[in-house]
Amino acid sequence: MEVLWVVVGILVVLALVGVASYNRFVSQKNLIRDAWANIDTELRRRYDLIPNIVETVKGYASHEREVLENVTQARAMATGATGSPAAQAAAEGPFVAALRQLFAVVENYPDLKANQNFLALQAELANTEDRLQTARRFYNANVREYNRRVQSVPSNIIAGMFNFEEEEFFEVEETLRGDEGVPKVSFEPGAPGVSFGTPSEPSTAPPATPPAPERPDEPGG
Repeated sequence: MEVLWVVVGILVVLALVGVASYNRFVSQKNLIRDAWANIDTELRRRYDLIPNIVETVKGYASHEREVLENVTQARAMATGATGSPAAQAAAEGPFVAALRQLFAVVENYPDLKANQNFLALQAELANTEDRLQTARRFYNANVREYNRRVQSVPSNIIAGMFNFEEEEFFEVEETLRGDEGVPKVSFEPGAPGVSFGTPSEPSTAPPATPPAPERPDEPGG
């Protein structure tokens, strides 16, 4: 009889642990879904900004037709990507490349860089990129923790029983951000409206040794 109660107690504990693990998986799935919704919101906000930027550039550089068309086409492909995070990330690559090309062209038009409407659009784009990258990091952090539980013992048993499968990361180049090109909107006279160049590396040369102070003349010298 005692053995039976021990067995029953063990089964009850295992059931409670299983329920807790299952509920945590459900909570993590919902958190990942909400995090992805935040990414999608920021992507849509960025897509909405691009036509206005293209139209503004067109007013000053209408002959840059190929560049403008590349941005428009890449935007359409990215907007139409409604599949998995990996599929969305794949569509973002050409779009980011087209945007970089567009802003490289902008550098050749001082009047355009000084246009207040264009500056405002640049600032809004930079803010959107900040929010997008924050949302991306939050999403990937949740996916990483969830996938760790899917792969780890004993939670992988519950994952297998209830078909909790690994989620995809959203891995993209930090669009218009990062070491390769940080957008810096500047309103200083003569400064470019936005820069995507690689920041200069800090100098590694040792500081120059200051000259020794002059010694006063020795008495009787």
